[in-house]
Amino acid sequence: MEFIIISLVKAAVVAAVLLTLAAYLVWIERKVLAHIQLRVGPYRVGPNGLLQPLADLIKLVTKEGVMPAQVNKFYYLLAPFLAVALALVSISVIPFGTQIEVFGIKTYMGLADVNIGLLVILAVSAVSVYAIALGGWASNNKYALLGGLRSAAQMISYELPMSLAIASPLLMANTLSLREVAESQAGFYFGFLPKWYIFQMPMPQVIAFAVFLIAGFAETNRVPFDLPEAENELVAGFHTEYSSTCFAAFFTAEYVNMVTISALATHLFLGGWNPIFPEPVAGLIPVLIFLAAAAALFFHGLNNVSTRPWDKYTFPVVGVVALGVAGIFALAFLPLPEPLSAIANALHPLFWFGVKVGAILFLFIWVRGTLPRFRFDQLMKFAWTFLFPVAIVQLLATALMVALVK
Repeated sequence: MEFIIISLVKAAVVAAVLLTLAAYLVWIERKVLAHIQLRVGPYRVGPNGLLQPLADLIKLVTKEGVMPAQVNKFYYLLAPFLAVALALVSISVIPFGTQIEVFGIKTYMGLADVNIGLLVILAVSAVSVYAIALGGWASNNKYALLGGLRSAAQMISYELPMSLAIASPLLMANTLSLREVAESQAGFYFGFLPKWYIFQMPMPQVIAFAVFLIAGFAETNRVPFDLPEAENELVAGFHTEYSSTCFAAFFTAEYVNMVTISALATHLFLGGWNPIFPEPVAGLIPVLIFLAAAAALFFHGLNNVSTRPWDKYTFPVVGVVALGVAGIFALAFLPLPEPLSAIANALHPLFWFGVKVGAILFLFIWVRGTLPRFRFDQLMKFAWTFLFPVAIVQLLATALMVALVK
């Protein structure tokens, strides 16, 4: 019974955090793109525009859902449901940290500790193609149909090099469990170089990491591979005829898939939740970061250097929150009773996992603000004549090196 309760609580927490992250990832993207293009970005709704995702959600939910004439209603409504459901299923097998103990029950930081988690993610990503294809076909619109076909071709093509890139670190880890893959990357070379698979011998996986990221951009339909949403070519692609909540579902699924790809890259190549620096420096880093953030917020709030009038109130409030978070991370250095010490120690792996995932998500946004869009023929040619052969050669070289060493 306790296991069922803890599982339900974890599912509720992960769903709430993930959907909130997807909403605020849109806000972060708009802010980062605004800074890249010397604009302001959202700032009117709430302090510094922080309530803009809530305003967007209310707008999308309350809009009239326009359904085209003579659509296949069942598949038309099934497509956005499939997109969100499959995106959430993928994240359910990704661990976020080490094992913790809650009320005497040991559990992993993640929804499901599956020993074939990578196969589950690959299977779900293959099925997710149906959501886009169904959305385009069921819309009774030639532009949407063409967008769905091109999207399906793109996603199927880039699944092959992505799968080959995933196989390379799996050969070195000799497991399909994401938790065991992360644990196999613990430790440091020479006391300072992390034993991540992009550095680890006998075959550093830098090339596989690059192939995986490029294929991840294409799988999530992001720039420079956002052909499904090329407005000048396809009138917004497969979701042309979707509005209101259905459009919001496709939109949410895209950002949840970005989080999944980033988490998967973190586990396969960047050491999972293992710290970037050895102890005790790794334990001090989050404390110093949040202390520095609190000091900067207090300084800017008290000196009122911003032109926004609310900043002199909101900055100190957020500074107090940052100070509290720094204090929570500092608890790991104190002799605490067992439940508190376990929780304090569990926050550090979660912090390092979040830092790595956040860095890859920032790369997604950065690329969108800097690179132009590919043509469709360039997109497919790049996948089949360059990325796929590179992934095969990388996999064969890794297999050879692993066989020679073992």
